[in-house]
Amino acid sequence: MATLPRVELVNEQFKTSFCPRRSLLHVLLEMEQNGSVVDDWVEAYKQDRNVALLDLINFFIQCSGCQGMVTAEMFQSLHKKDVMRKMTETFDEDNKDYPLIRTGPYWKKFKANFCEFIAVLVQQCQCNILYDSYLMDTIISLLTGLADSMVRAFRHTSTLAAMKLLTAVISVHLNLDVNKHNAERLYEVEKKRISGKRTNYRLDQLERKRKELLEIQNMMNAIFKGTFLNRYRDVIPEIRATCIEEIGSWIKTYPDGFLNDSYLKYIGWMLYDKQAEVRLKCLLGLQGIYSRKELVSRMDLFTSRFKDRIVSMPLDKDHEVAVQAMKLLMLMNCGDVLSTEDCETLYQFVYTTHRPLAVAAGEFLYKRYLRPEGGGKFGASTDQLKRLISFFLESELHKHVAYLIDSLWDWAGKFLKDWECMTTLLLKNAEEDGEALSDAHESALIEIILATVREAAEGHPPVGRGAAKKILSVKEKKIQLEDCTKITEHFIMVLPQLLAKYSTDAQKVANLLQIPQYYDLDVYRMGHLRKHLDALLREVKDIVAKHSDMSVLEASSRTYYILCSEEIAIYSLVDRARTQLIDELMGQLNQLLDDFWEKVSVTHHGDKQTDMCFYLQMILPALQCVYFSLLWQLTAVSENSPKAFMILCDWLLILSHQDSNNNEEAVGLLDYLPSTSLQEKLLLFIQKHVFMEEEEESKDLTEEEDRKDESCILDDLHKKRSLLAAYCKLIVYNVVEMSAAAEIYKYYVKTYNDFGDIIKETLSKTRHNNKIQSTKTLILCLQQTHAESQDSSSSVDFYSASFTNMKELARRFSLTFGWDQVKSRESVAMIHKEGIEFAFQGATGVGGKCLPPNLSFLLIISEFSNKLLKPDKRLVYAYLQRYIAEPLPCRGDEWQPLIWYRNSLLANEDEESSVLGSSGELSPVGTSKMPSFKRKLSNGMKTSLFWISCICFVPAKMHFMLCISSTTVCWMLQTFQFELWFLPSALLLLKVSSSLNSSQVGLETE
Repeated sequence: MATLPRVELVNEQFKTSFCPRRSLLHVLLEMEQNGSVVDDWVEAYKQDRNVALLDLINFFIQCSGCQGMVTAEMFQSLHKKDVMRKMTETFDEDNKDYPLIRTGPYWKKFKANFCEFIAVLVQQCQCNILYDSYLMDTIISLLTGLADSMVRAFRHTSTLAAMKLLTAVISVHLNLDVNKHNAERLYEVEKKRISGKRTNYRLDQLERKRKELLEIQNMMNAIFKGTFLNRYRDVIPEIRATCIEEIGSWIKTYPDGFLNDSYLKYIGWMLYDKQAEVRLKCLLGLQGIYSRKELVSRMDLFTSRFKDRIVSMPLDKDHEVAVQAMKLLMLMNCGDVLSTEDCETLYQFVYTTHRPLAVAAGEFLYKRYLRPEGGGKFGASTDQLKRLISFFLESELHKHVAYLIDSLWDWAGKFLKDWECMTTLLLKNAEEDGEALSDAHESALIEIILATVREAAEGHPPVGRGAAKKILSVKEKKIQLEDCTKITEHFIMVLPQLLAKYSTDAQKVANLLQIPQYYDLDVYRMGHLRKHLDALLREVKDIVAKHSDMSVLEASSRTYYILCSEEIAIYSLVDRARTQLIDELMGQLNQLLDDFWEKVSVTHHGDKQTDMCFYLQMILPALQCVYFSLLWQLTAVSENSPKAFMILCDWLLILSHQDSNNNEEAVGLLDYLPSTSLQEKLLLFIQKHVFMEEEEESKDLTEEEDRKDESCILDDLHKKRSLLAAYCKLIVYNVVEMSAAAEIYKYYVKTYNDFGDIIKETLSKTRHNNKIQSTKTLILCLQQTHAESQDSSSSVDFYSASFTNMKELARRFSLTFGWDQVKSRESVAMIHKEGIEFAFQGATGVGGKCLPPNLSFLLIISEFSNKLLKPDKRLVYAYLQRYIAEPLPCRGDEWQPLIWYRNSLLANEDEESSVLGSSGELSPVGTSKMPSFKRKLSNGMKTSLFWISCICFVPAKMHFMLCISSTTVCWMLQTFQFELWFLPSALLLLKVSSSLNSSQVGLETE
């Protein structure tokens, strides 16, 4: 894609330009100061305006990304439309790129300099050449023509230039207007004092200013009608956004000329634009207008026509548009243009998940509905709190109180942190003060207290509002620590009173008991606060005794957990209170259990169904007690405890077991599978405590033999075998994914004496459960082992210990398939297929002639070749041929794995002799085998007797028939047709061989 070149690569035509100095485009691309550039151009214009103006015309064309150039002859002889047509012809239509839409700081600076250049040009020319009826007429005519071009780059660049030109002309108009008023005043003053020549000078000056104003007005009209009216609805959203942005600045800068419905309507219409960028420019422009109170009164008609549209825009799908719409509505509301229904609709945006919009709505709610009006110590805050509570209850979104507080936090943080006022309002007595809150208001206020405490202590938005936790600055962290201290010092004294007052209300108590988790517990170091701690523990104990609600008990447990931190000074006191509570609860539980079983034995003795119902009622809570007890003691258990591992494996095995006789509810309770992260941790534990320690002990065995007797060694080995067996049971019973067994199989050879029986049994059981998945696990194990050996060394040594161990591991895996080749046919074929694909994975070059990085893997899977039936060997060989080119040079040792693997597939075949020639090349194996086979059989009776013995041996070795093709059997019928005793056996052999050879073995040869 062609791009506009930098300074050093600008069109070569500039070097032969009519202008001896550098072009304006050169200067702009070099980011020089626009003031000096414009001064130089103005001087050049005064000397020869045609040459300078031509340079300016080419500047606008080149800034569009066009490489063409307007010459002096074209400028003088051709019509404007013809010039535009020639420039369009020189523009690359396929090039969708041009400077204004390029990204990056360089082009952003270019755009800013381009706009600044136009503003400075008009400013420097306003005292002389701006009114010569040549410069501005030519520029406006050029930009208007380019703005009507079919080329997007011309249209966009010229529209931006025209809009900035009109903005600069409006500034000149404002200055002229001020000068004209000054001239009028001076003329009136001098007219009264003197007459004659001095007065005539003032009159001439005034007339000149009026003419200049009239010319400026004509320029403004020409640009607006020639460019804006055509381009504000352009198909390109960037062009529309530019027009709307500039008209907003015109109205704000020159309201006397533009603040009327003739211009405002364009902004109103574009509020419905499909592009968010255009709608955003409309809202920002209107914000500039409504922010000036003297202009709001002149917006009545616009407000009445487009208010409903603006009120609906906080629902815009673009977040930034929604936020700016809410800010605009705040400015509009200053004039009380929004109805009560409109405001109630906007208030609900405090509950939205997008925080910037929620904060803007919170500002609107605070300034419109919650602004303080009362007096006294708590008068203002009390009035605000009551209004906030009423709003919260009326909104009927009680679960979103955290969102409400977060929305108001930036604007109402002062009164939301007035916890003294809040708790005073809760502790008021209806008898003492008739303004006491109702029950619903008290519940809402307690929720608000908890939300404000959480917001102050955590310092970040609630869950669901914001992608991540906010990174606090140093100042914010200081405020957060101060708030935590303030919360602690206040609620240490007040919370026991609140708990005592609301001890029978589960919802209120559950919320109040969450406050201590935000305490700064170091405050308890002060001795005079211990009495308040005793009061808190006493109230919590009474609440636990009174309530059975789960939320209350969980909140109480968390309170004990927070206060029982061993690092703080009050640990012993809280721990003693907690232990005392547990002892009392256990005593009550034992008494209740004794009474319960006594009642069951007397009332329901002999009724098995009723007994089972009672048992189930006890079992589920008992299991929950065990579960929570384990959680409480989890921190006391070592992270890598083998005992904990064994218990975990047993529990996972029990919970994942499903009995078909159980009902669906029971199955749902027991159906649990560990997560991926837990499975990874289990595997890491086995690797560390079984296999890694085994390797370390084998290295240091000679050093420890004298110090460690045989009984200890056997005891350690027994523990490791128990750990491995527990984990392998999880694999066998599908609690853990079967692919995890690949990491266990790696150690089959290394630890054969210690764990070989366990690993072998695991392999057997998994193969019985899922033959295909078990085979994939084996090949995965071999692939991972091969990859690890390649990581440790750049080249493969076929005689190294690691490679020998890999071959031995593959051989052991091969032995596990037994002698029944038909039974393991599909699995073995899959191993060869996956192995070939892995061996040639990552091969480069044309036709596979470059050495594949995993080619040595063929030696590993060659250990499985003897498990292939002969027809399967042919299919595997054909599949191998897809990955290699013929003929393939194999002179180097690095290609030996391919040779050996092919030999293993062609073993006992007649074409084996053709595999390796004297040149060491692999020849194609596409030739027919039957002629050679016939010749060998016709050489003597020895071969004939061999085939006869094979036929007679068929009943004992049925799978041998797979090695004989139907063509071979037909030839045998022709050869032995004089011997009738052979005919039945041969026909049987032909039928069975044809049937078996047509079966599929899982290899895709297409």
